[in-house]
Amino acid sequence: MLENAVTMILIILVINIVYVSLSTIRIILTFKGKKYIAASIGTFEIMLYTVGLGIVLDNLGRIENLIAYGIGYGLGVIVGSMIEERLALGYINVNVISANPDLDFTRRLREKGFGVTSWNAYGMDGDRLAMQILTPRKYESSLYETIKMIDPKAFIISYEPKNINGGFWVKQVKKGRIKKHVEQIEKKATETESTKEAIRTND
Repeated sequence: MLENAVTMILIILVINIVYVSLSTIRIILTFKGKKYIAASIGTFEIMLYTVGLGIVLDNLGRIENLIAYGIGYGLGVIVGSMIEERLALGYINVNVISANPDLDFTRRLREKGFGVTSWNAYGMDGDRLAMQILTPRKYESSLYETIKMIDPKAFIISYEPKNINGGFWVKQVKKGRIKKHVEQIEKKATETESTKEAIRTND
């Protein structure tokens, strides 16, 4: 009897985690305009929802099933968000303002494969270099690291554009140079860590 109860709880948990994870991803994809993929996910999502809800409704007298259903729902939101972060769909638009307009900021970013539009601006304390940078979301952290290496005091603000149409940016960020740059950063970080480990071992 106890074994059956535990099995039922596990089934409810798994169904709800998968269902809510799919639901979270579907909503995100819908906002990103991926309606056909979202519709496909929605088909499996509603099937799982019906099965899970049916199991709970057939066993309303068992409080542990209701608890498992609620916990599964919460875990599903977390798992779905983690999956979306891993997928890193779409692009991110980053606005950067540097207090040092003499820095060769734009060229260095373009060499890394990022799409950059720059212009001279004027702030409270003098001239500024303003830039608008487009990058796939999966390379967002790499972009921030590159900006901070060039100018640690740069002001950065980012947002996710809903629609992108035409222009040089999208063609530029698809050429693979960003990926190569990220691989170089990761390789350098690994080498640095290996050197530190070797030094610690020798000491």
